[in-house]
Amino acid sequence: MPCLSASGYPLRGPGRLIHREAFMSHLIVCRHYLAPLLATLLLAACASEPVSQGDASKPGSAAVTGPAIARPAPLPKAQVPRAPASMQSRIVRLLPARTVDRNGWAQDIVTALAKQELAVTDENVCSVLAVAEQESTFQADPVVPGLGKIAWKEINARAGKLLIPEFVVRTALSINSPTGKTYAERIDKLRTEREMSEIFEDMIGEVPMGKTLFGNMNPVRTGGPMQVSIAFAEANTDGYPYPIKESIRHEVFSRRGGIWFGTRHLLNYPAQYPDHLYRYADFNAGWYASRNAAFQAAVSRLSGKPLALDGDLIRYDSELPGKTELAVHTIAGQLSMSQQAIHQSLKLGDTSEFAQSDLYHRVFVLADRKAGSRLPRAVLPGISLKSPKITRNLTTAWFAKRVQWRQQTCLKRLGSL
Repeated sequence: MPCLSASGYPLRGPGRLIHREAFMSHLIVCRHYLAPLLATLLLAACASEPVSQGDASKPGSAAVTGPAIARPAPLPKAQVPRAPASMQSRIVRLLPARTVDRNGWAQDIVTALAKQELAVTDENVCSVLAVAEQESTFQADPVVPGLGKIAWKEINARAGKLLIPEFVVRTALSINSPTGKTYAERIDKLRTEREMSEIFEDMIGEVPMGKTLFGNMNPVRTGGPMQVSIAFAEANTDGYPYPIKESIRHEVFSRRGGIWFGTRHLLNYPAQYPDHLYRYADFNAGWYASRNAAFQAAVSRLSGKPLALDGDLIRYDSELPGKTELAVHTIAGQLSMSQQAIHQSLKLGDTSEFAQSDLYHRVFVLADRKAGSRLPRAVLPGISLKSPKITRNLTTAWFAKRVQWRQQTCLKRLGSL
């Protein structure tokens, strides 16, 4: 006799339907037939033993397991955070024996990382140390050979633009300075950028010709053990943990200030780089220069216009569009963007937001498609380094690779401590 479906509706029998009025009689009969069968099944289930984990591999065993949970890959050793006190002790042992006040260096580096909420890892410590070694060989106030000549050249160049003869300048700087020595004597004996900065400060404040030549702009623009930009430091004072004795400029020339602001410039900004190599390039060329150089390479590929991969997306000396912006204009139709929208996006080139802009994404979608593969999102900028202190033909790429070599050497040594 056919039974009811689970829904309570009659099942189809052989050639006929079970009618509703026979419902109760069918239900009773079904229970009569099914009850013994259900009892047998329950007894069998109770008699069976659970399969242990150890039995799961045996033939005929069937273990029920949940979905596999993927464990996160362990961090590389160089990226594992360390206790500040432990790291400080390791840095002291790592620094060259000739380094003056190794404990002070170690404390300043750990403080800069911890107070800026950056991970105190071997990778970050060695990045800071690599830049400091490259720029100053671990000297808080590094000596610059021939600095007196460099200073005179700068002074005479400013005077020449104002048609002031050199002998007039020499005469004006023969008066005594606040230290008791003449300005000319102090310039002749210059050894460090800190000393040169202080001379120019005195000249601008005390000597009438100092104001004429330099206005209120001290020509010394970088300083300290990491050669950080003074303008950058003055614009990023939030969270500075030390008392400011005289000015941020003076703090930059101290070991603690130079390390603090150097670390801020090197590590404390969001950048999705595959390697710290590109942070070293940015340290030399400016934040996001490596990302922007990759963008310029993509624009050049799409537009067919050769571009200098310098990371500068707009002109900072004029409202007129630069070469990169003009190249983007030629593909504006492909991008479905107006020139005004393009300009507004390019103005974000010094910020992390540029990588989220429509312009950035559309350019790389088209460039990747044309290349047939994903193009790099970071490229070492092709910038020649120019400074009165530089006597060789050096580039940002050279600087970045040199610092990376120092960092890798540091990691090997620090990893053994």
